[in-house]
Amino acid sequence: MYEYIKGIVTEIDSNYIILENNNIGYLVYTSNPYSFSENKEYKVYIYQQVREDMISLYGFKTFDEKSLFLKLIEVKGLGCKTALPMLATGSIAGIMDAIERENILYLKKFPKIGDKVARQIILDLKGKLVPNVDSKGIYPQFDELVEVLKGLGYKVSDINKILPNIDNKKTIEAQIKDALKLMLK
Repeated sequence: MYEYIKGIVTEIDSNYIILENNNIGYLVYTSNPYSFSENKEYKVYIYQQVREDMISLYGFKTFDEKSLFLKLIEVKGLGCKTALPMLATGSIAGIMDAIERENILYLKKFPKIGDKVARQIILDLKGKLVPNVDSKGIYPQFDELVEVLKGLGYKVSDINKILPNIDNKKTIEAQIKDALKLMLK
């Protein structure tokens, strides 16, 4: 199993890149190959899919993107070829927010995602998507509030559940007061 490959992008195609490392060119499927530039070095986070008829590599620019992809492919009826375009056309925060808010219309905008698959994604992943602790939260307008609540001992997963119910136009003091009320429910 590979975690990442650091190498030079030697070729870009509509759905993959060729990443050269130690004179070996790896064909890596990516969500947005044109976000890479030829003849530049990149650290590409890798997921290796092994099937009886094929071995494929899927690459991501960030660890958070790879983590979301791994969660998506665990969903019944959602494979690598369907999950990858989701990352190409949607932001990580947008996808996570749609799942947490049960926004079926947002999820159905992705290719090959119908009503049934969108509902399955929500059923399987709601409440299980927690951003990497080192990264910004899924609601960047609440970064200060999240830090305060983490300082009080609350888990990021619990904090992210209440953030949609907080008014970001209020002062930080009012946000903290509202958040604490919601956390105690």
